[in-house]
Amino acid sequence: MTDCNITSSKESRQKFSDDIAEAVAVLKRGGIILYPTDTVWGIGCDATNSEAVKRIYNLKRRTDSKAMLVLVNSEAMLERCVESVPEVAYELLEAVVNPTTVIYDNAMWVAPEIIGEDGSLGIRFTAERYSSELCRRLNRPIVSTSANISGAPSARFFHEITPEIVNGVDYVAQYRREDLQPAKPSSIIKLSNSGVVKIIRR
Repeated sequence: MTDCNITSSKESRQKFSDDIAEAVAVLKRGGIILYPTDTVWGIGCDATNSEAVKRIYNLKRRTDSKAMLVLVNSEAMLERCVESVPEVAYELLEAVVNPTTVIYDNAMWVAPEIIGEDGSLGIRFTAERYSSELCRRLNRPIVSTSANISGAPSARFFHEITPEIVNGVDYVAQYRREDLQPAKPSSIIKLSNSGVVKIIRR
């Protein structure tokens, strides 16, 4: 590798680290961000912060009866979010290839506004570089909801996100803004404590 390439690589890593640091600082202050995930771009906040969650509902003009999912980056974080993780969940998560949101019974720790009326919570492990690092540095689950007004089509790429959404958050990630790799929402599976598995969206 040439000196030029080494310098460029270091600059790229520093730029990424600075981007993450700013986003995490905003999350810790109770702010909301616009960021890339393992699926489409999302609006996010600290999932344990009720006031931040309410701001996302208001921005999306979404009724608070519609629960939002969260991202985690470790089994330890998952286990803090639900009363009991069924054993089959670990086998399922090992087997899936594409991003998959699992809806668990008996949510806890997170803001009540993102928990379903039946006490359930949608949780997705993320291995995507940016969102995974956000979870790691914040050390809390992060809300992930599509970056669009409720009822409008999901934005496939950053440039499709409307100004209302972009201007309504406290920080917009720099990372992957130019990415045009096709992405789609995750699969959704509901997993009851009894071990019953129901596919909601493939």
